[in-house]
Amino acid sequence: MPPSRPTSSERVHSALDHPVIDADGHYLEYQPALASYMRDEGIDPGTLLDGSVGLGVGTFGYVNMTQAERLARRATRTAWWPTPASNTLDLATATLPALLDERLEEFGIDFAVMYGSAALVYPLIQDDERRRAACRAVNRYSAEAFADYAHRLTPAAVIPMHTPDEAIEMLDFAVGELGLKTAMIAGFVERPISDPNGGAYNVWWDTLGLDSLYDYDPFWQRCVDLGISIASHGSSMGVGFRRSISNYMHNHIGHFAATSEAFAKSLFFGGVTKRFPALRVGLLEGGVHWGVGLFADLLLRWEKRNATSVVQYDPAATDGKQFAALVEKYGGRLNERASGGPSYPAKWAEDGPYDDFAGLGIESPDDLRELFAPHFFFGCEADDPMTPAAFDRDRIPLGAHISAMFSSDIGHWDVPDMTEVLEEAYENVDKGWLDAAQFREFVFGNVARFYTDTNPDFFRGTVVEAAVAKEV
Repeated sequence: MPPSRPTSSERVHSALDHPVIDADGHYLEYQPALASYMRDEGIDPGTLLDGSVGLGVGTFGYVNMTQAERLARRATRTAWWPTPASNTLDLATATLPALLDERLEEFGIDFAVMYGSAALVYPLIQDDERRRAACRAVNRYSAEAFADYAHRLTPAAVIPMHTPDEAIEMLDFAVGELGLKTAMIAGFVERPISDPNGGAYNVWWDTLGLDSLYDYDPFWQRCVDLGISIASHGSSMGVGFRRSISNYMHNHIGHFAATSEAFAKSLFFGGVTKRFPALRVGLLEGGVHWGVGLFADLLLRWEKRNATSVVQYDPAATDGKQFAALVEKYGGRLNERASGGPSYPAKWAEDGPYDDFAGLGIESPDDLRELFAPHFFFGCEADDPMTPAAFDRDRIPLGAHISAMFSSDIGHWDVPDMTEVLEEAYENVDKGWLDAAQFREFVFGNVARFYTDTNPDFFRGTVVEAAVAKEV
């Protein structure tokens, strides 16, 4: 049902000399149909989320708790009214792939990678049997629902990560049997702490790289072997400071970025990007400003605390006589109050040295850049005014190419009108924050590279095949 005249996003698209690829659209599962897939996998849809679900999605059952129960449990306020419900056409568009395919041109989008909505929760289910069955069910649902629209739409598989074995098994099923071309993980696994005095909530968050309970290298290798660019779409609502019992926005703001930062640091310090130079990881829905900051933070800290530089902080290097003389001259009242005379090193100083960058083989700033910049791609929503930070390469250390990807998030509450999404993104050009070449990189080049770096044939048979082949 095309509109009577071009939408604002169609007008933007008509002036471009390149396609627009959406790295992160969302479909809404049609629950009556999904329920049948769940039953095929032996799950009662009504009890799927009963029991323990990871804190990263808030607290299930919140609405049925009394205020006293919420206070006692510190129950995290989770999402409510999460879809564009008053826009019935858009609501149906997010639910029905045939309608989405028909309307995609109205949004100024040529090709879209689609992620589930309820499916974001399934990798966080704590019960092993239900978690794996739910992921299998939604993967079968999406593969069949989108099968006739592969020229313009492709769904991402949902991969549970509680163990490397279950992750590999699901990836092989999704890619080998269902034919899916990309995949989503949560970026962390919530695990119990056996010591009852071990932590505030008696759990910890395994970010799959540094200090992980398991060796996930076989999974990363399987992604590379299958040509899969993996995307992390994890939530940290309910974790740490995002634990308000009353305010969803308090818990929501920054939560995707926080989860992605933890995951990216874990892969970096865990040596995953060093061991798997071909691995590409999408960090979705958190923007890119934090990614620019993380790269700068890593570089600046390496310069001060690499194995060579860190020795300047060795307490043993302090000249005790000089320190004592300075205390005597300038200590004043502090010296009068001190007992036992001038003392250094401080009592809290720990023995060292320790190399926090050990095993990464970093000998120069360029080495560090190559372990970070080529591997991570950052999903930025259309209305994010901080996207241009990725293109300010005069200020980014070493002029690093930090890859921001256009990510519409259609289907969720932050897109009340799908026809305006590309127009919103183009405001960065209208305001002079991006030039035409940078906008092309944002909505086309970086997204194309994310998928073709691992699978040169990712866009074969799609409406953007020729343009991508020319671009990359």
